[in-house]
Amino acid sequence: METSTNKNTLKEKFKSFNKKKVIISILLISIAFFGSFFVYFILQISLNTPTPVVVVVSGSMAPNINKGDLLFIQGKDAEDIKNGSAIELDGDVIVFDAWGLEGWVFAPQDPVVHRVIDKWLDGSIWYFQTKGDANPLPDPVPVPEDRVLGAVIGGIPFIGWIKIVLTDTGLVIPLLVIVSTLLVITIIWDIIKGEDAEKDESTENEKEMKKY
Repeated sequence: METSTNKNTLKEKFKSFNKKKVIISILLISIAFFGSFFVYFILQISLNTPTPVVVVVSGSMAPNINKGDLLFIQGKDAEDIKNGSAIELDGDVIVFDAWGLEGWVFAPQDPVVHRVIDKWLDGSIWYFQTKGDANPLPDPVPVPEDRVLGAVIGGIPFIGWIKIVLTDTGLVIPLLVIVSTLLVITIIWDIIKGEDAEKDESTENEKEMKKY
């Protein structure tokens, strides 16, 4: 009977450990998923912009800012955005939405990262003339202040290539599905393994009981 009691104790410990493992796995997945949204939300608030980070998807700002760089953006009042020139390259680098901007044919859907080379006030609206450092000509139309998402305040080189490769190859959604599926399978496997272990322990206990 002492042997049976010990096995029951081990069984309960294993069952408890397995449940804890499943709960911890679910918690970690939830933290990773919701944590990324929380961090992004905090960045939006602290940097005063709906788009606090962007990935550079072209080489128009090389060599100062390169394709694949991850940039941090801070919202600025239009009057505080620094003016500059195409020669000195001393103006703020701003991020703006050019998609649908009147007069800009084939405007990119991704946010544009270009330098301010001129600015002026028309009535109550600020306009910015922008240009990529590597481009021979300025952008085709001025950018009104309501299209500006913010100014670049820093960045991490090359890390944005992960996003570019996944987006260009169309692997973002399939990769998310695969990772999510593997995580779910792992949790289910732990549960099934625990149930099988319980059945084995129960069978062993029955055999032990028959001996007495």
